[in-house]
Amino acid sequence: MSTSTPVPSTAVTEESRCPCLSGETYGNCCGRFHSGAATAPTAEALMRSRYSAFATGNVPYLLATWHPDHRPANLELDTGIEWRRLDILSTSGGGPLDNTGTVEFRAHYRQDGQRGTQQERSSFVRERGQWLYVEGR
Repeated sequence: MSTSTPVPSTAVTEESRCPCLSGETYGNCCGRFHSGAATAPTAEALMRSRYSAFATGNVPYLLATWHPDHRPANLELDTGIEWRRLDILSTSGGGPLDNTGTVEFRAHYRQDGQRGTQQERSSFVRERGQWLYVEGR
């Protein structure tokens, strides 16, 4: 996902449909992770919450859920990208009893009136009970 200029947080309420398109409200899905009320129980849940953080411009959450060995010093999001849909293509590991996992996804966006997609296979690790994003390919 892109890095260039800051994105103001998109207006999402607790009752809004969650940007990750899980079918839940934001408050019952990614919002509880973003607020710190809960931590993602699986690698896929963390992937979804990170997508929602990109969609809402929640840079502090993105940095907090990035493994410290791979985390950038700062992160600026591209204001010209509107994240539209997340498709989870596959998962491997990453369950409640695992310590590592991968999630392959396709994120759909619009930029300058054009549609685009980003496909990535992301690696996650769980440390001290918290899932962290390691890297994507």
